Amino acid sequence: MVHSSRNHRAASIASPTVEPVAVRDDLRGLTGYHSAQVDVAVRLNTNESPYPPPAAWRAELAAALDGVEWQRYPDRRAIGLRRAIAALHGVAWEQVFAANGSNEVLQSLLLAYGGAGRCVVTFEPTYQLHGHIARLTGATVVEGERDSEFGLDAGAAARLIETVQPSVTFLCSPNNPTGRVESPALVRDLLAATPGLLVVDEAYAQFAKWSALELLAEDVALCVVRTFSKTWSMAAARLGYLIGPTWLVARLEQAVLPYHLDAVTQLAGTLALGHVGEMNERVDRLVAERERVTAGLTELDVDVFPSGANFVLFRPRHVDAREIWNGLVERGVLVRDCSGWPRLDNCLRVTIGTPAEDDRFLGALAESLEARPIVAQEVGR
Repeated sequence: MVHSSRNHRAASIASPTVEPVAVRDDLRGLTGYHSAQVDVAVRLNTNESPYPPPAAWRAELAAALDGVEWQRYPDRRAIGLRRAIAALHGVAWEQVFAANGSNEVLQSLLLAYGGAGRCVVTFEPTYQLHGHIARLTGATVVEGERDSEFGLDAGAAARLIETVQPSVTFLCSPNNPTGRVESPALVRDLLAATPGLLVVDEAYAQFAKWSALELLAEDVALCVVRTFSKTWSMAAARLGYLIGPTWLVARLEQAVLPYHLDAVTQLAGTLALGHVGEMNERVDRLVAERERVTAGLTELDVDVFPSGANFVLFRPRHVDAREIWNGLVERGVLVRDCSGWPRLDNCLRVTIGTPAEDDRFLGALAESLEARPIVAQEVGR
């Protein structure tokens, strides 16, 4: 049975033949965010944690739900949750903004600092929703380029910023989908060049060796975005946050809708922060597993890119990535097909799972590489 990641995307984008009301002209060519979902035994395509939250946390949350006043609106400013996040990072609670996943944090940032007549810079390939949400707000998006190893030339990046004068510059570190961790020196160089806000998206920062949090200051136009979806095993709850200067957080509170963060999510996030030790142990376990998977990939006929996240990007050398994706699905394993994305020719991305899941992936990949016909020339070069 042959599966197609392209067909899955197309099937999920049903549209009416006639639209009685015209959409904005600048949105006509825009496509939404899509990831093929297939019912298989091993799902390693969306960078979720392979482990559920701690049992003690689940018990605490179940008990605490009895105290929720369901007839009342939640704390509009989520102050209890923000205090808990602030304590974790050693900052003032007024420096913390929380929302429904890091994507709503990004949306709030771009509602406040993007919009028509403004420019946003991204460095491609990177997280698709940076540019997507910016375009939704009416901003012009300028895409800077990475090199063949997905690195950034600091001088070229700074010159681009100085030329286009963006109101917002995005830097994803570790970068999704490439896994690359940007250096402190690069972040400082971009900060020096930008006339606007530098947003460092650190959805995967706990898996890396350094964080831009150490560069934050009240007089610096820098903020860091984090999520509970990865390290904290809470993708189902949709909770993200930002740490930055107090003046920035105050503007975001003006941009977000009232009562945007429900009481249960606030409660779940606050209680999760009582289990930092167990979460750190899981991070260590996943980092070790990432290194094991990377070593396994290097034994196969693929190019492997270094990663500081909970996933690894790789490129089959002699076989079409779409054939490999289908071969993996046929063997009960789902990874992310990045081969149709700009600048990611023939690339696939695998999330780090449990050791058993990763063993099944590596075995299925080896079989798929052997089963597929070799093409005359290297693919994606």
